[in-house]
Amino acid sequence: MSLLHPPSHLTPAEALALSQRAPAVLRSLPSSVGKSALQSLASPIESPEVWMSYENLLISCLRTGDLESARECIRRLVNRFGDENDRVMALEGLVREAEAEDNVKLLEAVLKSYDDILAKDNTNVPIHKRRIALLRSTGKTAEAVSGLVALLDFSPTDAEGWAELADVYLEQGLYAQAVYALEEVLVLTPNAWNVHARLGEVEFMAASTAAGGSDAATQKYAAESLKRFCRSIELCDDYLRGYYGLKLATSFVLKNAGKWPKQNSNNSSSEDFSLPDTATVQRLEQLATEKLSEIVRRYTAKEPHWSGYDGEEIEAARELLSGVAAAVVR
Repeated sequence: MSLLHPPSHLTPAEALALSQRAPAVLRSLPSSVGKSALQSLASPIESPEVWMSYENLLISCLRTGDLESARECIRRLVNRFGDENDRVMALEGLVREAEAEDNVKLLEAVLKSYDDILAKDNTNVPIHKRRIALLRSTGKTAEAVSGLVALLDFSPTDAEGWAELADVYLEQGLYAQAVYALEEVLVLTPNAWNVHARLGEVEFMAASTAAGGSDAATQKYAAESLKRFCRSIELCDDYLRGYYGLKLATSFVLKNAGKWPKQNSNNSSSEDFSLPDTATVQRLEQLATEKLSEIVRRYTAKEPHWSGYDGEEIEAARELLSGVAAAVVR
């Protein structure tokens, strides 16, 4: 486990193992800067990797409840960068949130401290994001949306903010708004295959939950979902979620195509994506089935370079394929 890897990618077991090593890791990391400018420049503590290690260790410790080690990490970060640094202020807030646990009064005090900071400097993006996360975690969804809108108003190129806004809208079943927000993410990161797949998932949910499943809006969402999943696997040939989504989307289209009105390419908007013909959709479904089967088989066989998939996603793919096999047998 490398301290340079983002802690969000660590499993709970890996985060626990890392936090258990925290005292030894803290002893091994440099903890003070040089007394002179020359010493500081030559010191290993000025390496970006050192401070990234501190931040990642802090977050892993918070995940596992090791507040003592987390406090030591933040103390060293404050000692180096000062307590007015935007990122350090957000990390301090994160520690205070963890210390508050479920104490409503303490969480309200943390929220007020964020408001006070933003009253002085409304462009402090890390504090904006901590405030929004705290609002969401305490069930204040409307205020979280307002906070995200305010953040994106002065920082419209914040892809993370747009993705967070999409997630909030999705939680409320506002599919059109979630799609719009994810499209903004793709404007900023056009080659992000995971975002293409996520947009495909949201559009698939919108299509599959529409009343009746026979109107033009459902057809449009289904077509867009199919396009997004295809783009996702075009950008990443072995992306499991892309193939999983493509399998679901093609099955949905083949099942419902007969209910939908025939598309007239002459009258369609240039921005609309028309569904491919049935033969093409069938080939795409077959491709998705074959690729999912290959991924599951090679992961299960523990072949080299095929072990990086999430176990739960592999199991979901296996169940999806099992359903296909059962349908064929019947």
